[in-house]
Amino acid sequence: MGGFFGVAAKEDCVFDLFFGIDYHSHLGTRRGGMCVWDREKGFNRAIHNIENSPFRTKFDHDFQEMHGTLGIGCISDFEPQPLTVRSHHGTYALTTVSKINNTEELTKRVFDNGHSHFLEMSGGEINATELVAALINEKENIIDGINYALEAVDGSLSLLLLTPKGIYCARDRYGRTPVVIGRKEDAYCAAFEDFAYRNLGYDHFKELGPGEIGILTNDNYLMLHAPGTEMKICTFLWIYYGYPSSSYEGISVEKMRYNCGAKMAGRDNVQPDVVAGVPDSGLAHAIGYANASGIPFSRPFIKYTPTWPRSFMPTMQSQRNLIAKMKLLAVDDLIKDKKLLLIDDSIVRGTQLRETTEFLYRSGAKEVHIRPACPPLLYGCKYLNFSRSSSEMDLITRRVIQRLENGNVTDEVLKEYADPDSEKYEKMVEEIRKELNFTSLRFNRLDDMLDAVGIDKCKLCTYCWDGQE
Repeated sequence: MGGFFGVAAKEDCVFDLFFGIDYHSHLGTRRGGMCVWDREKGFNRAIHNIENSPFRTKFDHDFQEMHGTLGIGCISDFEPQPLTVRSHHGTYALTTVSKINNTEELTKRVFDNGHSHFLEMSGGEINATELVAALINEKENIIDGINYALEAVDGSLSLLLLTPKGIYCARDRYGRTPVVIGRKEDAYCAAFEDFAYRNLGYDHFKELGPGEIGILTNDNYLMLHAPGTEMKICTFLWIYYGYPSSSYEGISVEKMRYNCGAKMAGRDNVQPDVVAGVPDSGLAHAIGYANASGIPFSRPFIKYTPTWPRSFMPTMQSQRNLIAKMKLLAVDDLIKDKKLLLIDDSIVRGTQLRETTEFLYRSGAKEVHIRPACPPLLYGCKYLNFSRSSSEMDLITRRVIQRLENGNVTDEVLKEYADPDSEKYEKMVEEIRKELNFTSLRFNRLDDMLDAVGIDKCKLCTYCWDGQE
């Protein structure tokens, strides 16, 4: 994933920029970047690795040294950015939140049109933000270039583009990721997360529509390309990615999670002693479940956050599993001899949740009932970098289905497994339960989850659950 923040101010913007970017730290763990423009000194950029140290620590020196009235920055889970680009449009800086599935096709296209080269990253891949810049430079002006890039990318693309005239803002053509605008007396800002600017004194101004392009100055936001009518915002933003104080399309993340837990409680029939959430994204779902069911909410383990504050770190899966295990600290008195109902945001590979369950049993739990807050993940995400897994077989659901179907897995077969009222679905859930050693397992239903969001299904992306684009 990733997130970005931009500021156009009448005075120096670096304070707001620095803390606005930092408020996006939950969205990525690998790179952070800032770029500012000053009337006298021009562009000044800094990029640092933030895998082993938080954004604020790595950028403290830059924060003291940078000055400018315009600035953009990002937290990135993969490519270094923002990039500074010199082209026929002049010099600009660019940061993106993107997933580009047709990189090879687009690379060939820009080479055929005369582009000379790309600088490969350490893994041999092309920097997605550099590719987007090349697409923008295909056109005669920046607005046409941005629109061309939005249309050309198969996947998703939202961006901020900094020029001496202002900051161009563009939201993915299907609105899969958000872009929001805040304003105060002497500045305007753009962000992925709306809560990022509220403590900095900004009021909410607007949320860009799907495919909308505009420009931000210190005293205005001007729409340059009207939004489209079709939207497919990622539902997982509410389930997992979004910070509790975030809102998307006017829907609060925390409130949605309460609604989600309540929906789950309404269909359940177990009688545990307590309801608990896997820290942190499972907590609000668990509170909603507890409130609706009347079963007490408890925190039988605590996540140790002083030195491991972020969810994803590090990037290697084996290390992530180990760190996730090390971060959870048992409260033995709240576990021993208890029947626990535990809510997590989802089950992906299943490794971490199996280890958590075994950890609870070793700590004396009588029963561990697992309730994921979303339906079974059957398809790898095509639109966000939810996981950089190379194969859908990393999903525990797909491994189980492969086994149950003796390797004969078709789209029609997957549709049957996606139906919570089907026999195949029940068999899949039971196989997962046995493999992960849960007392019982019940996934949230897709219809209930969408009701908890409260937005028409046609505006929500549900691909990872039902394969519908």
